[in-house]
Amino acid sequence: MEIKTPFIWKNGELRDWDDTTDHNLTHTLHYGWWVFEWIRFYNTENGPKIFRLKEHIERFFYSASVLNLDINYSIEEIMNACIETVAASWVNTGYIRPIAYYGYGKMGLYPEGAKVETVISVWKWGKYLSDKAIDVKISNIRRIHPMTTDIKAKITGNYVNSVMVSLEIHKQGYDEGLLLDTDWYIAEGPGENIFFVKNWQLYTPALGNLLPGITRDTIKNLYQELFTKEVIEDKINPEELDKFDEAFFVGTAAEVTPIWSITTEDWKKIQYKSWESGSITNSLKTLYLDTVSGENKSKLDWLY
Repeated sequence: MEIKTPFIWKNGELRDWDDTTDHNLTHTLHYGWWVFEWIRFYNTENGPKIFRLKEHIERFFYSASVLNLDINYSIEEIMNACIETVAASWVNTGYIRPIAYYGYGKMGLYPEGAKVETVISVWKWGKYLSDKAIDVKISNIRRIHPMTTDIKAKITGNYVNSVMVSLEIHKQGYDEGLLLDTDWYIAEGPGENIFFVKNWQLYTPALGNLLPGITRDTIKNLYQELFTKEVIEDKINPEELDKFDEAFFVGTAAEVTPIWSITTEDWKKIQYKSWESGSITNSLKTLYLDTVSGENKSKLDWLY
């Protein structure tokens, strides 16, 4: 997959894509001590626009604070750096990946004194999951416990859990996995939050054991705009999955992805109507795509 674009922003300046390599003794390469964001921009009638940039960069700084990574720039400076990198990328629709990490110069578990590197990459890449409704399987691997890490932060090490699930599920022939938390309630996908529908009411797992995703917040907001009622956030037992009419994943890369079926750990397959015309899933998917592309005029303040 060729993702190369002309420039990468690193430590305050645009550099040629091929000139941003790191030494193999870079601290974070050995200890996984870095944070990231996953931001998307779309082509609109007024050119490329970045979706909810401020919220993403605010979370980026929160994640960095959790790992004691002192980013030597302000939130506004990193936002402007994202805009600058998109403008220099010659790409109208794609992804932005800001990262902050400890660089070369010090080894050992205690990172104090290591240099902090801040990098922003931009590239063109399609939708992460299928445009069609997907088959999902509940993983045998549990979501990491919130007392072992900070669930609210996008810490790279947290995603070892997600990679393990992805490897397990794809080897079994499914499109994506679904994790339970350590109390055996529905948590989220490896890289997505999940929603369910029953009688036009939208449900999603309560916070505490899952990432409070920005797309998750977006869908809650759009649902309220469409139907003038709130999303119900609660613990969802996997034994309850067959009571719902629809299910779908949401995320920056997944956007709104209808779920065709969920297979439980005991291999019971539950099918949904998420893909059908007139479903809540498709209504929210349409409104979401209208929002990120600037067609939904009530949410233009989300576009940068």
